Amino acid sequence: MGDVAVVCGGGGALGGAIVAALLGRGDRVVEVDLAVRCDASDEVRRETADLTSADAVAGLWDRLEAEGWSPRWVVNAAGGFRPGRVSESEPDGLRFVEKLNLETAWWSCREAARRLPPGGAVVNVGSRSGVEGGAGSAAYSVAKAGVIRLTEVLAADLSERRVRVNAVLPSVIDTPANRESMSPEALRKAVPPADIASVIAFLLSDAAAAVTGAIVPVYGVG
Repeated sequence: MGDVAVVCGGGGALGGAIVAALLGRGDRVVEVDLAVRCDASDEVRRETADLTSADAVAGLWDRLEAEGWSPRWVVNAAGGFRPGRVSESEPDGLRFVEKLNLETAWWSCREAARRLPPGGAVVNVGSRSGVEGGAGSAAYSVAKAGVIRLTEVLAADLSERRVRVNAVLPSVIDTPANRESMSPEALRKAVPPADIASVIAFLLSDAAAAVTGAIVPVYGVG
């Protein structure tokens, strides 16, 4: 049986590509999201969980370990964009974006830090906005900057245990939703989800055993 990979936010376009990439190399995958898409199989276990809740995430790991699905690999791909400037922000909107993009990664990383075996690895999905900012994406950019720093801190925390933590930073992803809402010029360098998933799959492999604390841009070329 293959290694167990937990993909948080596995129901989205990028999450689905990550699930497919890990299944394709023989991993058993736990796809975690707010809603189950279809029945489980021997290779894919689909779980619902509120990833913004520390207790819910801990309970998920308890169930997995009790039933023989102890993770070796973790991907934190949950998140979502909400536009807005600092001057336009309201407390509820700020908390929503922070919970969706940072707390989901934080609580998942907490359980990974407590439970992953030596040789395990975490990949967090950040964003180009987390390093470059940009007008109109205030709360999102700050939350994704937090994901980047979380990655760096956790990599240092877990290095003695030989558990690796890295992040990938997409810019524009070539999804149906983006194709409907963005101009051809904005989509010129859009990266297919499968290409980003390939980078994540590499980081979640023994071939990347020397890589930790890396913040990897996946912005596209051309």
